[in-house]
Amino acid sequence: MLIFYVGQYLKNKTLSEILDIKKLNEINKPIEAANGLPNECYTNQDYLKYERDNVFCHKWAVVGVGSSIQNVGDTKPYNLLGIPLILIRDKDMKIRVFHNVCSHRGFKLLNEACNLKNVIRCPYHYWSYDFKGNLVATPHIGGLNIHQSEKFDKTKNNLKEVKTKIWMDIIFVNINSNEIEFEEYIKPLEERWSKFISKDDQKLIVHSNDYGYFNLEVKSNWKFAIENYCESYHLPTIHPELNKVSNINDHYHIQGLPNRFAGQGSKKYEQPVKGNKKFKTFPNWNKDMLKNSEYIALFPNVMIGLHIDHFYVFWLEPTAINKTREHMQIYYIGNYSANGEELKDLRKENSRFWKDVMLEDVSAIEGMQNGRNSPVYNGGNFSPVMDQPTHQFHKWVANSLLDSN
Repeated sequence: MLIFYVGQYLKNKTLSEILDIKKLNEINKPIEAANGLPNECYTNQDYLKYERDNVFCHKWAVVGVGSSIQNVGDTKPYNLLGIPLILIRDKDMKIRVFHNVCSHRGFKLLNEACNLKNVIRCPYHYWSYDFKGNLVATPHIGGLNIHQSEKFDKTKNNLKEVKTKIWMDIIFVNINSNEIEFEEYIKPLEERWSKFISKDDQKLIVHSNDYGYFNLEVKSNWKFAIENYCESYHLPTIHPELNKVSNINDHYHIQGLPNRFAGQGSKKYEQPVKGNKKFKTFPNWNKDMLKNSEYIALFPNVMIGLHIDHFYVFWLEPTAINKTREHMQIYYIGNYSANGEELKDLRKENSRFWKDVMLEDVSAIEGMQNGRNSPVYNGGNFSPVMDQPTHQFHKWVANSLLDSN
């Protein structure tokens, strides 16, 4: 009997064992009749593992930004809900992502960010890999001071590389290599934003080294941040000061088709100004839309803000079923705006503004997390007018789960 129970404990649960599949189908109803994702999607530990394996590993998920590993040999570990990864910039300046495990005895290779000179060396037996993941050194494999073995093929024991793409400095990975090609995945968003920025304009963004990053630790499931970001319905209640400048009537919905992104836009963006100083702007921005800004969530875990004078990447690192680390990266057009001394105070003010806005959202998403402990909550309802982008995200999650099931 003991063996039976241990086997049951180790077995991964199926989706139907975790939640009622019928509840997922309710999400695909017309918005006025639909319910949202059930409580288990925010509170159940078995669900989190299923979501990791069947959503995050199946899709193009974000694990960081290129500006955090700027130089050859810059290396960072990343933990995708228990899956250890390595981010590294190789000697050709290409960003690569590998599984963070030695092919010899399964030792975790890297625990802290660092700059490596020539190899990724395992601390256990000093097996070493170059920055392309090739196994290049196997000390004493054939006995003391014998570092080669005819019985062992090093070329079959390289690091396992993860399918990776970089877009607007964002590092996307597809762990299971089963999603559509990235160019097809990102095409609908690029086409939408072609009226604001060209492909050449994408190359102009530069990360700010002084006021270009902050992070927040939030006691909530990662999905609540996406849901909240997609809609402007909460502006008057959660962001009263922002609503005075760009109120709810100045916003419009964004629903990207195919169903890969959703969000909102504003027709009343004002560039930050200090005296007669202001940031440079994207050169090909549509002259009829100078005050437009757009805020989209690219599913599953990155939120992007596009403005005529700056760009931000707000990406989510799930750390537990009810905990998320939010990373904000801010970019400007050209190095003068991004790092010039004359605009330092303006960058500081812009960073403070966005941090204040994101901190206001924390109360909303943590409140939703606390509410999901109610056994009578059925996934909630949607406003047919105000909640369309949020409903789209719920449908994306639900259909991703149903497809995997």
